[in-house]
Amino acid sequence: MNAIIDMYSPFFDLQNWKTVIESGNDWLIILSLVIMECILSVDNALVLATQTQTLKTKSEQEKSLFYGLIGAYIFRFLVIGIGVYLINFWWIKAFGALYLFYLFVSHFIHRNKEVDPADIKPHEPKGIYKYLKISHFWQVVISIELMDIVFSIDSVLTALAISDNPVIVLLGGMIGILAMRGIAELIMGLMRRVPELQGMAYFLILFISIKLFLSIPMIDIEVPNMLFVGVLVVSIIITIIIHQINNRRKK
Repeated sequence: MNAIIDMYSPFFDLQNWKTVIESGNDWLIILSLVIMECILSVDNALVLATQTQTLKTKSEQEKSLFYGLIGAYIFRFLVIGIGVYLINFWWIKAFGALYLFYLFVSHFIHRNKEVDPADIKPHEPKGIYKYLKISHFWQVVISIELMDIVFSIDSVLTALAISDNPVIVLLGGMIGILAMRGIAELIMGLMRRVPELQGMAYFLILFISIKLFLSIPMIDIEVPNMLFVGVLVVSIIITIIIHQINNRRKK
């Protein structure tokens, strides 16, 4: 019981919330987390949008996304609390750093394998759904929740590697989720126009994995969180330059 209290007590520390809300530096870190969340969740948004399209009415589609949003918030809260506790163990940090490095390498190995909406089949009753007699609407909601769980684990680990303050990570994640739901089409359109942005996000993940690995006790080098913000800004500028160069070459 004490462990659970230790994990989640920072979320209810009003002084911590006040400090974060009044800190310009903390809001820059939160904005960085939101940007990372949006870029890394493009595939998730595409899959969710495709799943909801299998529902017949717009009302059902909106309700399924709303229930999915509530579930995503609850799961994010639970996972961040557990993550803040686990990230204190050096071997968890080392494993997290290696996993983030794996994500970086994996992306560039499989970078041409994008999610195609045509490959996502309409949701049909099968497996356990047949026996539980769950309606198609609730099948879609469950699918949205499960996909949010899978996709958010990477985001939470990335966020915890940037900041160990659970309030910052929670705000960044929740604003990012809301932004992704609200402007999914805009973000996907931007990613189609500037595909280099996804590569930029995974180079940032490489930076984050190095930052996390350097923080283990045997090395004990703490990379300032604000340095990540600076790296993010520079990366966006370089990505835009590379995009312009690639466009000129195509022309």
